[in-house]
Amino acid sequence: MRIILASQSPRRRELLERMGISRFEIIPARGEERIDPALPPERLVEELSRRKCGEVAAANPYALVIGADTVVSIDGHILGKPSTPEEAAGMLGLLSSRKHEVFTGISVQFGGKMLSDWERTEVRFRTLSPEDIARYVATGEPMDKAGAYGIQGYGCVLVESISGDYYNVMGLPVFRLSGLLARFGVDPLALAAEKEQKA
Repeated sequence: MRIILASQSPRRRELLERMGISRFEIIPARGEERIDPALPPERLVEELSRRKCGEVAAANPYALVIGADTVVSIDGHILGKPSTPEEAAGMLGLLSSRKHEVFTGISVQFGGKMLSDWERTEVRFRTLSPEDIARYVATGEPMDKAGAYGIQGYGCVLVESISGDYYNVMGLPVFRLSGLLARFGVDPLALAAEKEQKA
């Protein structure tokens, strides 16, 4: 089966490979990510993942397509990817010493059928000084991350605690995704076993 990840995120690519899916293509969706502030975050990420998945699936009707979208939510505000270093610093200042929620929507389409789900994880940041924020922004890491941080990178030192799916914070809730894939007859563990037997 031809499998496509509708995302250019290196974290999502890495997590698919960790799941045992080693043979897949990267075809990122090109549509604009318009955030509707009226939607609750779980519905927003699910809708965005459906749009990405549907866009790529329309051009590749015989492939299984995986789409995902992640946002950070705090005080009812949605934090996507910062567009400037100043915006990144503002987001990090907002998250300092506080809990926030990370939501990821995941969609899978094959044979004209699409299934979707979402995951929520609670993250608490330690207290960040202005110097901490400036140094982290200077690494460049916040600029392509929802909420302006990457838990799997330098941003790991910002996180005091986490409750829920760690991989969701990285941008791909593998438990939810494996459940959707199973409904299309795709078993990541079977693929992993096959790969290891051939090695």
